[in-house]
Amino acid sequence: MEFLVGDIGNTSTKICLVESGDFQVKKIIYFDSLKINSKNFLKKTFKNIIKKNISKNVLFSSVVPKYQFKLKIFFKKYYKIKLIEIKNKNINKIVKINIKNKKQVGSDRIANAAGAYKIYQSNCIILDFGTATTFDVVTSKGIYNGGIIAPGVNLSIKSLVNKADQIPTFSLKKLNKIIGKNTIEALRSGFYWGYSGLINNIILKIEKETRKKYKIIFTGGYANLFKTSIIRPFKIDKNITIKGIIEIYKANEKNL
Repeated sequence: MEFLVGDIGNTSTKICLVESGDFQVKKIIYFDSLKINSKNFLKKTFKNIIKKNISKNVLFSSVVPKYQFKLKIFFKKYYKIKLIEIKNKNINKIVKINIKNKKQVGSDRIANAAGAYKIYQSNCIILDFGTATTFDVVTSKGIYNGGIIAPGVNLSIKSLVNKADQIPTFSLKKLNKIIGKNTIEALRSGFYWGYSGLINNIILKIEKETRKKYKIIFTGGYANLFKTSIIRPFKIDKNITIKGIIEIYKANEKNL
């Protein structure tokens, strides 16, 4: 038996085919979340993935309700498969959510916390470079204590380029020198060293406020770019969200 898990983001969607026996990921597909609007794209994408021996329940994290709804309708209509959002399952079996309004926590961030706790069993800060740059804090006892949301790197770049007439489109790269000698160098320096400072400062402030040290986990598109400018040792785990969803699936498998 196999089953599907997925993460629907504002920018991109990741879906994995998982073996239910050993819970190993057999296949990963990525696509632009906008493509969920295309029925033909979805038919073509899942034609060779969804077979007869697949579970009739799929578990997803999602921060985009409209995309989640469209995928839910698609799976039900064409495959008689039920899409379940992880917030509708018992998360407390893995992590305890220690914030004022649990409904305000994105399910991707819950999945990150669940994955980090189950895999690393230590105090963790999960830094996710997505549409937003998020920091989530989970303790070695499995308590999710909240986090920080900052503007995403790509979102900030696009916003600046769109709003400032004389700012050209540019790609982000690391510069060893802080002072740029032209507009592109100045932009790259500002974004690279600006976000490096943001990351380091927030990590230090979390440690100071909680009086704890943490295992730092990077995930998302820019995880590799900042790896030489961070003051704390860290691990890059591009699939931490999916791993968290799989852990939630395992914990709720009998009730799915």
